[in-house]
Amino acid sequence: MLRVEDINVFYGKIHAIKDLSFDVKQGEIVTLIGANGAGKTTILKTISKILTPVSGLVKFNNENISKIPAHQIIDMGMAHVPEGRRVFSKMTVLENLQMGAYIRKDEREIREDLEMVFTRFPRLKERSKQVSGTLSGGEQQMLAIGRAIMSRPKLILMDEPSMGLAPILVDEIFDIITSINKAGTTILLVEQNANRALQIAHRGYVLETGKIIMQGTTKELLNDEKVKKAYLGG
Repeated sequence: MLRVEDINVFYGKIHAIKDLSFDVKQGEIVTLIGANGAGKTTILKTISKILTPVSGLVKFNNENISKIPAHQIIDMGMAHVPEGRRVFSKMTVLENLQMGAYIRKDEREIREDLEMVFTRFPRLKERSKQVSGTLSGGEQQMLAIGRAIMSRPKLILMDEPSMGLAPILVDEIFDIITSINKAGTTILLVEQNANRALQIAHRGYVLETGKIIMQGTTKELLNDEKVKKAYLGG
């Protein structure tokens, strides 16, 4: 479904991503793990065209999207849940969710999807008229995920969905990610909590200073002594 081939990304003179290649197959949860500054967020921004690589290409459903503008990526079936949630803080919960469906014209199905989101996130239904900037961190994360779902994506890029959340909410967010995947959506997950990410993912890639240094099934990575020592507190 997604193929990243030999991308190189710079921030000014800093070579942030170096000849990086990986793939995500349809129906998978694939996680990128690594220390702060390893390049995880940069990779997601490059895939969703917020950043442009100086070389290499990104393929989505066998189509080269390297030259496609960012706003057209959503039309193709990709959604991005950014780090820090980035909800529209002065808009209501309902308005945020409606913004997620702005490219769609199928009003009846939009209403059905809205009810589905409210079923999956009952707190959002309770707060549908509340201004989003007044929600708790966990509620904003649910809203960011719900907003992405409203575009009916084939692939969701998720950047640090558990960041800053209480442990009980972290459990809930990871349960939600698993249920979204089981419903048919492919997920590329960036997550600082490597242990939890590897517990729900199918495969993983370990990044270090802009390069993939290790890859494998999550079982392989969870049992690898280097990964345990560096990322799992083992």
